[in-house]
Amino acid sequence: MAHKQERLGTPRAAGIAGIVFAVLMAATIVLMRWALPGGAGGDEVAVSEGQRGAVKSALALVPFAGIAFLWFMGALREQAGEGEDRFVATVFLGSGLVFVATLFASAAAAATVLDESRQPSAFGRHFAYALLTTYAMRMAAVFIFTTSAIGRRLGVFPRPLILLGYLAGLTLLVVGADVPWSELVFPAWALIISVSVLRGRRPAAAETVEAVRAAPRPPR
Repeated sequence: MAHKQERLGTPRAAGIAGIVFAVLMAATIVLMRWALPGGAGGDEVAVSEGQRGAVKSALALVPFAGIAFLWFMGALREQAGEGEDRFVATVFLGSGLVFVATLFASAAAAATVLDESRQPSAFGRHFAYALLTTYAMRMAAVFIFTTSAIGRRLGVFPRPLILLGYLAGLTLLVVGADVPWSELVFPAWALIISVSVLRGRRPAAAETVEAVRAAPRPPR
């Protein structure tokens, strides 16, 4: 009974963690985009005190966003149960962990603007910008693809949500940093998925596994 209650609570944990991650990640992207704008002329523009404050706020949010994402990822994997495909699950887990690592590295690079009295280094600015808008978002695209594939296979997500996931992943994978603010696609997708998980149903494959376990075994 305790195991059953734990499994029934998993969708709620995934939904809440996903909503927290979506809010924190969106706030981090907005602050980082404002404080570290891209473009050819970015190196000559001095960082104002307001921009330094935005970087500080973003750096304070990043650890909590990463923790919420790990919780969101673990709860989603637990909800899939034993019906998940090992190959897709490995890519799912790997892309999520690399995304968090790249997000933390981007925050560390962005912190270089706080160490300068006036002018941040061009390397630190571009390094943080590239990590966040290019590499982290590519890993986010892979995570979206694998999550959508698992959701389609287990019947967790409705078809429109699966198509939306593939479209969001393709946008992050192909567009990347070429379109400003396209990084907000990831937290928006996470928010939609989280709400769907909170309001949705359990995977059919997981229910089948538990039904097989609960079925009486013939006497030997």
